[in-house]
Amino acid sequence: MQVTRIAATALATLTLSFLAGGVHAADDKAALQGLKEGKIAYDIKEGDPKALLSRLDAIEETRQSLIAQGVKPHFILAFRGPATKLLQTDTELMKPEHRADAAKVAEKVKQMSASDGVDGFEQCALAVKTQGTKAEKVLPQIRVVGNGFISLMAYQSRGYAYIAP
Repeated sequence: MQVTRIAATALATLTLSFLAGGVHAADDKAALQGLKEGKIAYDIKEGDPKALLSRLDAIEETRQSLIAQGVKPHFILAFRGPATKLLQTDTELMKPEHRADAAKVAEKVKQMSASDGVDGFEQCALAVKTQGTKAEKVLPQIRVVGNGFISLMAYQSRGYAYIAP
């Protein structure tokens, strides 16, 4: 009961502070100071289509936020592991309950592929093999690479930040 009262008091204080103008709008000025571009290689493995779609939405929000703050994004989205099955044109290997949401993932990938700052999508061929899918069935916006680990290492060597959300 005591913890609940403390939490309620803290929430009320924060709310009043915000309403009174005490909390400033969030920005990334300090972190982005002096940067003209932001290079990120995302390592994406989500095997649930809702989680994968949420991850793609967060990446898109990050892209838009960088642009709004005057930083040119350069994003590589590298897929491997369980995400592999959700990025196929052939839905047979997907769980039936995942198919509708996987179609939303495919649409999001298509939309993002045309966005400024998304330099590419990659699918690990090792994951294609271990997940029992086929390289020729990967969504057309996604390039199949021999080994996603090698690809991610190479991007890091070229200055991309590695992010495994």
